[in-house]
Amino acid sequence: MRTAYSVETVRAAERELMARLPEGALMQRAAAGLAAACADLLGRVYGSRVVLLVGSGDNGGDALYAGARLARRGAGVSAVLLAPERTHGEGLTALRRAGGRVVEPGAAEALMHRADLVIDGIVGIGGKGGLRPEAAPLAELAADARAAVVAVDLPSGIEADTGEVRGAALPADLTVTFGTHKPGLLIDPAREYAGAVRLVDIGLRGALPAEPDLEALQHADVAELLPEPGAASDKYRRGVVGVVAGSVRYPGAAVLAVAGALHGGAGAVRYVGSAAEAVIARFPETLVSDGSPAKAGRVQAWVVGPGLGDSTGADEVLASDVPVLVDADGLRGLDADAVRARRAPTLLTPHAGEAAALLGVPRERVEAARLDSVRELAARYGATVLLKGSTTLVADADRGPVRVNPTGTPWLATAGSGDVLSGLAGALLAAGLDARDAGSVAAYLHGLAGRYAADGAPLTASGIAGALPDAWRDVQR
Repeated sequence: MRTAYSVETVRAAERELMARLPEGALMQRAAAGLAAACADLLGRVYGSRVVLLVGSGDNGGDALYAGARLARRGAGVSAVLLAPERTHGEGLTALRRAGGRVVEPGAAEALMHRADLVIDGIVGIGGKGGLRPEAAPLAELAADARAAVVAVDLPSGIEADTGEVRGAALPADLTVTFGTHKPGLLIDPAREYAGAVRLVDIGLRGALPAEPDLEALQHADVAELLPEPGAASDKYRRGVVGVVAGSVRYPGAAVLAVAGALHGGAGAVRYVGSAAEAVIARFPETLVSDGSPAKAGRVQAWVVGPGLGDSTGADEVLASDVPVLVDADGLRGLDADAVRARRAPTLLTPHAGEAAALLGVPRERVEAARLDSVRELAARYGATVLLKGSTTLVADADRGPVRVNPTGTPWLATAGSGDVLSGLAGALLAAGLDARDAGSVAAYLHGLAGRYAADGAPLTASGIAGALPDAWRDVQR
């Protein structure tokens, strides 16, 4: 499992570690890892041309020491100092002794257009509000140059704790981060600026608390959570999920939610709604009911909302005593008091627009501050919230670690994709996973299935559902 920690936590851990190490040792570890990553990216260090963009903080010191290491291996290294009077003195001395040079900002344009590599050491993890006016033009030059850009710890201009980008920022081809991931490296929109991310171990792990601020599941974590039938299993022990979805106008939503549930390991699916004919035509194994959810029969979890139109049916389902997933039309007019009063788990799965309506804020605010938004929704509704989007996040009301989903492809942005996800997560709820695990595992498998179904080309929601068994098998290998 990958983990990420807040700036405050990282700084506290660094102080604890530095108190036990010789002065400057931690920065030397970081610089060594940074220089090694740059050398790998360059391929041939000797004769290469490297430009350092050096700010006033420790990131600037890391860049200078790494530049010194590259200069000693034969690279031509030039440093542009954004705050000469506050530049890391020892790092600057090391660079000059290794044969590096300092140039004026006015000479940066010509240098960067000839450079093979630009190292971004402008702003550290404490930066807020985008790049300052004196740094923004240099960042533009670096972004426009042909040189690869390597960010020191995180791209300058992004916010480490939230993933927000509130002004000018410098996109990186590679980010070399130290000790642990920072939330902004895993969450959009900042994640898009990070490029590939390489984690350098500087000995920080033992000084960090056990519970991170953010975590991302990996194959082994998902494999441990996946339900597996035993010799004594029957359809009820495997989990029966009820699906209240679809309408005359949107019958396909019902079909896709049922597809996600069946391919997601449900022992059986009970369907309630007006799209029964379409569901049975596609999946004859479905148990259909033309009555109310209360009369549909035994279920271990409910999915309500996809394609329901104006007739939500969410109130009756929320009154049940089993886990409930609410998506799409079921989220419209959702009563926060009713959700908080439930004793069984509730999983809400909005996209950014639906989350904005639930919070009463513009959609742009949710998209710009995804981490804050998912936490606020979980707290307000006393539920687990899966916020869909370019970065899918899962948060619990208890404000434990937020989970970020690392799988997926932009091709998943297709009609019906979310309906498949709802059915899949509902099946996992019915199998006995708690809401946080069900949402996280469903997002992981859904993203992986999307990669398989797309394979570099457009996909359909039906294709995602059909690829779920392959994703499941891949995780368990």
